Amino acid sequence: MVNSKTLQKLDVCIVTCPLQSCSGSYYTILNNFLRILSPLVNKINLVTSNFSGYVEPGSKIKVIDVNIPPQNGGNIVYKTIYQINIQTKISLHLIKIRNDFDGPIFVFSGVLLLPIITAKFIRKTSVLTAVASASINARMIYSSAPFHKRCYYILANRLLEQLTFNVAQYIGVESPHVARFMDLPPKKVIGNGHLFFLDNNFKQNHLFTNRPYCIGYIGRLSREKGVQHFAQALPAILSDQQDLRVLIGGDGPLKELIEASLQKGGVTARVDLPGWISHDDLPRYLNQLRLLVLPSYTEGLPNIMLEAMACGTPVLATPVGAIPDVIIDGKTGFIMENNSPECIAENVIRALNSPDLERIAEAGRRFVEENFTFERTVENWKEILQSIE
Repeated sequence: MVNSKTLQKLDVCIVTCPLQSCSGSYYTILNNFLRILSPLVNKINLVTSNFSGYVEPGSKIKVIDVNIPPQNGGNIVYKTIYQINIQTKISLHLIKIRNDFDGPIFVFSGVLLLPIITAKFIRKTSVLTAVASASINARMIYSSAPFHKRCYYILANRLLEQLTFNVAQYIGVESPHVARFMDLPPKKVIGNGHLFFLDNNFKQNHLFTNRPYCIGYIGRLSREKGVQHFAQALPAILSDQQDLRVLIGGDGPLKELIEASLQKGGVTARVDLPGWISHDDLPRYLNQLRLLVLPSYTEGLPNIMLEAMACGTPVLATPVGAIPDVIIDGKTGFIMENNSPECIAENVIRALNSPDLERIAEAGRRFVEENFTFERTVENWKEILQSIE
């Protein structure tokens, strides 16, 4: 049970971008946040579009759908107008319901500038939840676009992100390193309000020494995740580790590119590509790995890292987002300097040859179990709410 005696329970509001354009991990983060806030508030007004989560009768959550149609392609002008339309509709709904809540507005996007400005106008406290860098994501997503479009999208996202950071009253981060990685204004940053808590299904079911000799990547197959570099590193890794097999689980825009890379490298026969892996199946896959590789360009606090560690699977990752606050190289996991294929190969081999690999896996498992319980997460957010009351 969470002790909330000293916390005045308020009605709060959460604002998100249209959910039809968001990845599955975004849904998980949002649903986690709803569960975390529920014991601490009277009511949650969720202003969003296309919310597909189940809301129980009598729940504290009131979903306010702004009915924004999906974006289907379009040029720069169309996409700009679409974004203005989204932010205008959300802002008008905030004005309409301003008397229905007395607590803060939590904004789930670094580019929702107009709703942040509207919060000031209606005299509500705004808390931006910074879980990933929109400008870095844009740089990776549009890396293959024509030069003028690439420049536009990167600059537009960077400008919007910086303006939103500066206008928001508070910025909630998942760990101290996120604030440094995203270059957030220090005076606005509050708490260590991570949005992950350990699911009981994620636990070690297979002893580390009994696992098949297999490493893997599980996640979205997209450029910002760096999975293309992992695929390029596999010929060198598999040449050094003759008995090793590899799992690349997930789906996304780089699927065909990765398949072609494996074919070119002559390693297709030693790599399993099961496609998208459901959340229910994740523990089984993670319990079959001796190392999970996360070569990302940008992250917040990646769920898959914590879920792997909870299953007793050590993680090798780039030092982005909150990762360095969880993984200490050689103690709770492994850190690689960058995500070039050469660096990935070198560090995978280093990790697999480490005489302390099993001990590191166990230390990582204990760290997650001690720091990411539901109760601990709620207490962290209780402190944040008290600090902004």
